[in-house]
Amino acid sequence: MIPRIFAVIAAATLVASAAPAMDGRPAAKEPRQCFQLAAVSGYSHARDDRVYVHAGPGETYLFQTLGPCPDLGWAENIALDPATAGPICTGIDVDLIVPSTIGPRRCPVSMIRKLARGEKEQR
Repeated sequence: MIPRIFAVIAAATLVASAAPAMDGRPAAKEPRQCFQLAAVSGYSHARDDRVYVHAGPGETYLFQTLGPCPDLGWAENIALDPATAGPICTGIDVDLIVPSTIGPRRCPVSMIRKLARGEKEQR
């Protein structure tokens, strides 16, 4: 009896999540904003937990690290270490490798957001 209740609850949840928005239109999802590692042309500093990555003409992504990343604000170069060979879309797709006085430091990325056209980089 109990497994059937769980199945009914799961089915109801699935139907509710697939239901259209309250105004009768399907809920619109934001398109994923991804880029390929080969498209990266440079970066600019924001502070010790953020960096802007330039990936193609007019495309800039804000990377936020999972906590502070010492030396990120001063690094003359950084590397991106992707988790897979596919596109980079979210923080779990890539880590930053930042040189430091004690050797390379791996800084996990918690958030990646594409800047809107005309949006300025914040320092």
